[in-house]
Amino acid sequence: MRKFDFAFRRRGFWRLWLVSALLAGVSPAAAAQELALQLDPQHTSVIFTLGDVLHTVRGTFRLKQGSLRLDRASGKLAGEVVVDTKSGESGSGMRDRKMHREILESDRYPEIIFRPDRLDGAVAPRGKSQVHVHGIFSIHGADHELTVPADVEMFADHWNATLHFAVPYAKWGMKNPSTVFLRVNDSVDIDLTAAGTISKP
Repeated sequence: MRKFDFAFRRRGFWRLWLVSALLAGVSPAAAAQELALQLDPQHTSVIFTLGDVLHTVRGTFRLKQGSLRLDRASGKLAGEVVVDTKSGESGSGMRDRKMHREILESDRYPEIIFRPDRLDGAVAPRGKSQVHVHGIFSIHGADHELTVPADVEMFADHWNATLHFAVPYAKWGMKNPSTVFLRVNDSVDIDLTAAGTISKP
């Protein structure tokens, strides 16, 4: 009698869960496709590269915070990746002060934010995938539409991704630091290596 009672209750629980999901407009299959992706600042790096006629300048920024919500079925992606503008450094104090004061105006615009809204391409439940991430890139007080190629690798409880794209900072209204004797590119290359945990929302 106890076994029958337990089995009946268990069936009743799953029926109730299924009805609740359907009433909420979310099927069990769709719910299983949704993932919450948290970025780990300790394992995420942002590297910038700016070329000039004499040598190449490389530097880093630090991730401030980042969390994403992915619907693998539809490709919808929400959340934001926030970078600390003031953390930017290239190894030269004089150059970095000029960068923060005259180009990025870091005191006035302390954050660089990417807000993705969708993926073009499919992310496999496990293993590697190649997709394009579309969203809004906010820097220096202005929003810019951006599509970025990404290599993504999914595991049972964590994930990682690498993205490479160019920021045409001069075109976007920021000052080009070129002088009569030193000419630098009008765009800066960004390499983002992201990693974090996976959970079900």
